Amino acid sequence: MTLIPLTKLSDKGITYSRNYIDRLIKEDRFPKPVFLPPRRRAFIESEIDEWVKARVDRRDEVAA
Repeated sequence: MTLIPLTKLSDKGITYSRNYIDRLIKEDRFPKPVFLPPRRRAFIESEIDEWVKARVDRRDEVAA
């Protein structure tokens, strides 16, 4: 399992602001982070990849 910090989400093409990501998490529309001391959080890479893939799949369904 690989953890990626919030600041590296842009490497996955996710360029949302921290506030917007927090809102998506609160609405259960984005993977929840893993909290690491001190006051840091990271995301499970496979969950982020699945989240991105779901968006691509939804786009492809709408286009079909």
